[in-house]
Amino acid sequence: MKGRETFVDISSAEIVEQINTTREGSVWEILDIKLLSAEKDRVVATMPIGPNHRQQVGYLHGGISVVLAESLASLGTVLNIDASRQMAFGLEINANHLRPKREGQLTGVATPIHRGRTTHVWEIKISDENDKLVCVSRCTVAVVDRPPDNGNPFEKKLPSFG
Repeated sequence: MKGRETFVDISSAEIVEQINTTREGSVWEILDIKLLSAEKDRVVATMPIGPNHRQQVGYLHGGISVVLAESLASLGTVLNIDASRQMAFGLEINANHLRPKREGQLTGVATPIHRGRTTHVWEIKISDENDKLVCVSRCTVAVVDRPPDNGNPFEKKLPSFG
């Protein structure tokens, strides 16, 4: 595996601990997303609604729900691929915001709809502390080969604007 650790041989509890203790500097830390469980068929995390999660008039910003949804779908994809030689990137996402929220705790549950060789599709349901559905999302995640130098696999395909 050339020194790169994968999630293949570790337990769900170890994955949860690893993700929750390496959030520093990531969107997971900024939004206070906490992973509860991580299995190949189901990924669950919570996120509070605080000042950093609201738009100007005080309600949960829809983009925050989208960040939670894509984070769970991407992690779920990583659990289903050989992360020593592949990477997962969000390709497309949609979200239906069903209920406004000002405060409380959200729980996101991601389950796979399709797990192919080059794409995975996940359904993500985000509910509040009363189990009321707040957002339903579908996220397509691209599975790409890691570049030999572990850099950005898309770097050479992007035009140079310098």
